[in-house]
Amino acid sequence: HVQLVESGGGLVQAGGSLNLSCAATGKTNILNCLGWFRQAPGKEREGVAVITRIDGGTQYADSVKGRFIISRDKSKMTWSLRMNSLKPEETAMYYCAVAAVSSGASCRTSVGFPSRGQGTQVTVSS
Repeated sequence: HVQLVESGGGLVQAGGSLNLSCAATGKTNILNCLGWFRQAPGKEREGVAVITRIDGGTQYADSVKGRFIISRDKSKMTWSLRMNSLKPEETAMYYCAVAAVSSGASCRTSVGFPSRGQGTQVTVSS
């Protein structure tokens, strides 16, 4: 089993920034795709960003490119999401997630992450 714990959500004004962090414990040795996704009430889940554990390759949803930055500390199995220029429509529950994929190229925001955290609320006021 893998346990994921997020932190860092909260309330921010439009245009502001927030940092989210995630820590994974348990059986993490084979897990190589680290990510974040979000879900707002009544909306589908959206993959936001992913990063490969070993080489740090990243991929972002088009909606956040240039504004969000995902990073990781592979030795500690922690990763973060820096969110800049936040928009009200990005209000959602944000989840960190982790998966084992066959290659770095397979670590995409579309991955069906089998493990996720409990979520942290991000609210962007207009």
